Amino acid sequence: MSKLAGKVAVVTGASKGIGAAIATALAAEGASVVVNYASSQEAADAVVSRITAAGGKAIAVRGDVSSKADAEAIVDAAVTKFGRLDVLVNNSGVYNFAPLEEISEADFNRHFNVNVLGLLLTTQAAAKHLGEGGSVINIGSLVTRITPPGSAVYTATKGAVDAITGVLSLELGPRKIRVNSINPGMVETEGTHAAGFIGSDFHGHAVAQTPLGRIGQPDDIASVAVFLASDDSRWLTGELLKAAGGMR
Repeated sequence: MSKLAGKVAVVTGASKGIGAAIATALAAEGASVVVNYASSQEAADAVVSRITAAGGKAIAVRGDVSSKADAEAIVDAAVTKFGRLDVLVNNSGVYNFAPLEEISEADFNRHFNVNVLGLLLTTQAAAKHLGEGGSVINIGSLVTRITPPGSAVYTATKGAVDAITGVLSLELGPRKIRVNSINPGMVETEGTHAAGFIGSDFHGHAVAQTPLGRIGQPDDIASVAVFLASDDSRWLTGELLKAAGGMR
């Protein structure tokens, strides 16, 4: 039997990159999936099409996770369509590296609104429906350990994700809901290509510092998400799982 047969999952920011890979992997293991997107319906629909073509169940739902109303609507769509909620993957995130002198209030607020407030609002909405055995999976980052120059704001948001993961594991633990974080290193996605990371000196340095000799691919992170969504990880909560090929 598939590991997630009968389960229902919401994956935020799932129209591309890591989120799309996670949504596809959860569906392949039997979960019905809400593919959330903020702007590109076409990309989200393409993820849904791949899932349904493979025999899975999925719907695309637009929503800005930093809006309480939208966060609730995303979760409600899962319950309305599929009848329950078992897994929430807080994948939505933004990043823009800038040195200290270029940090702006607008950039700070954008990062914290999506990466931190969005995680809290979506988890708040999901917690109303998650039952015993529920799993909340946050997407953090190894950036909190390697603290590269120019990443002050982004690193601060992911440090908050680390801390929130611990806090919510204690708050939701009595209800037998688990909360964990996957903290990837550098991963090749549309976003890292657009930001100019792929093929850069930063890319080369990341590979040189990674014992397994390459940067990550979205599927590398998706398989960890499947583990955390399933009963295989039933004794894990409050954990920060580094998924970075050994990079420290």
